[in-house]
Amino acid sequence: MANLPKSLERAINEFSKLPGVGPKSAQRLVFYLLKREPVELDMFSESITKLKDGVIFCSQCHMMADNEICSICSNSQRDHTLVCVVEESMDALAIDNSGTYQGVFHILGGVLNPMEGIGPDKLNIRSLESRIKNPSAAKAMAGRQESEIKEVIIATNPTLEGETTAFHLAKILKDTGVKVTRIARGLPMGGDLEYADEVTLSRAMEGRREY
Repeated sequence: MANLPKSLERAINEFSKLPGVGPKSAQRLVFYLLKREPVELDMFSESITKLKDGVIFCSQCHMMADNEICSICSNSQRDHTLVCVVEESMDALAIDNSGTYQGVFHILGGVLNPMEGIGPDKLNIRSLESRIKNPSAAKAMAGRQESEIKEVIIATNPTLEGETTAFHLAKILKDTGVKVTRIARGLPMGGDLEYADEVTLSRAMEGRREY
C-alpha cells in the first residue's frame, strides 16, 4: 500500500484531533487545502497561528470577546436580572441565536469532573457568586447601572458531569435569595447545547423549572 507524504500524514493527524472530524474527513480537508493557492494557505495558516491573539474573555461573564466587557454584558437592552449559566461560550451563542432569550450569560469554563481534576475552584463559580451578592461591583465593571439578579438559569449540558455541576450550583446559590431554575428536558441526555437546533433550545428555555 502506498504511503502519503509525511507532511500530509502530519496534517491529517492534526485535523483528526478536532471535534467531530474523523480520519476520512480529515483527509478530505487536507486534500482540499492542498489544491488551494499558496497565498490562501498562508492566510489560513496565519489565522490559526494568531487565533488567540485577538480573543480576550469578558471580565464579567467570561464570554469570548473583543473588549474587556462583551457586547452582551454592555447591552442595556438585555435583561440583566436574568443570568443563564452555561459551560462554554459556544453554548451561550447557541442559546442567544435561538432568539428567545434576552438575558445575560455566565460562562463556567467547563464542568465538574473529579476524574480529570476539575473541581469548583477550576470553574468560574466564585465570580458568579460575586455577581449575585455584589451587583454594585458588576455595575462599576460594566460602566452602567447594574440590575439586581433575580433568576439564575442553569443550562449545563444534560450529561452526568453537567447534572453534577447543576446540582452543585443550585446548592451554593440556595441561600442567596435568587430564584434558581434548570432548563427543561427538551435536550436529550448526553447531548450538547452547541449542536441543538433552535426550536429545541427555545422549548428547553421556556420550559425551565425551579431547581
